[in-house]
Amino acid sequence: MKYLLFIAVFFLSACSTPNVSKNVYFTNVMDIIALSEGNTPDGLKGTFQLPIKASGTQHRTTYLNTELDYRDRRNISVSLHPKVIRDFIAKFGAHPESYFINKTILVTGEAKRVKIYFVSNGKLTEKYYFQTHIQVDSLSQIKVV
Repeated sequence: MKYLLFIAVFFLSACSTPNVSKNVYFTNVMDIIALSEGNTPDGLKGTFQLPIKASGTQHRTTYLNTELDYRDRRNISVSLHPKVIRDFIAKFGAHPESYFINKTILVTGEAKRVKIYFVSNGKLTEKYYFQTHIQVDSLSQIKVV
């Protein structure tokens, strides 16, 4: 009986979903979104090649977006920490919000599915949607292709 249990556990573990958190290279935006959703609550670690079509700044964080509308289901937002913005301006003399528009970037990090709540009259509501974000905490994580 003990061996039967061991064989069952071994067989079931062999059929489980593979871990997609290896640091690999991704170029298809929809694949990145699907894989990060499929790996929730963990993210998808790798190097991502992304076309940047729009950007915006909120609460000292700059977001680089793969779609013109950041709420678009097909969008990935690359979030630049304020320290990265400061370092970028010092090194390149331009703000990342305008510099990366219509360029393709390589960004290394973790694509994660995040819940975004709607705000009404300055208060969070119970309504939400999901976005895919990649957090950039170091200038070494991002470059133009």
